[in-house]
Amino acid sequence: MRGRDEAVVRQAASLLLGYPDQVWRGRLPGITRAVGELPRGGARAALAEFCAHAAGAAERELCEHYVDVFDLRHRRSLHMTYYSDGSTRRRGHALVEIGGVYTAAGWKLTARELPDHLAVVLEFTARGDARAGEALLARLRPGLELLRAALHDHGTPYARVVDAVHLTLPPGSGRDRERARRLAAQGPPAEDVGLEPYGAGTPLPLTDVSGRSGEGARR
Repeated sequence: MRGRDEAVVRQAASLLLGYPDQVWRGRLPGITRAVGELPRGGARAALAEFCAHAAGAAERELCEHYVDVFDLRHRRSLHMTYYSDGSTRRRGHALVEIGGVYTAAGWKLTARELPDHLAVVLEFTARGDARAGEALLARLRPGLELLRAALHDHGTPYARVVDAVHLTLPPGSGRDRERARRLAAQGPPAEDVGLEPYGAGTPLPLTDVSGRSGEGARR
């Protein structure tokens, strides 16, 4: 897959992982057209399958399903550092480091966005600094693979969106697989302190990325 096609897949996935409100639904036809222009392959098929599902579902059904899938108890969190760092001081440091990558590239987040949200990372990789974004995706890959497995276990169509992202990545190394296996076996560490400046002691919110393109993170 060429770099431009990878960027389209990742930007489409970023938008599709947003909360499916009316703004999100208004963007769905454009996303579907962009997906249809991708070369034939697994990523195009996966995204097209999800878009077809979303187009045929009622808004309330989609919203309720989204909240059920990406729940605040983190079983299927879109915040990638949660899988490796849980609610610990170490996660706070990881969020600051990721935020520093965006700042160095001239990429600004809105006040409601956390830097490790998968949709944010994907849009940065697609529309910001591709090289730095690739490095972030490699760093966060074990969490991405755990999320992908959890979505498939749940039986949600959102698994196909993450499948498409997975297909844009190079083959995982043995080290990546071992780290993911270890994280799955141990679970995230628990220590509800040290998330400054990201809200210590309070649940981390679902990031609102439904209106991001042109309004959220941008250079």
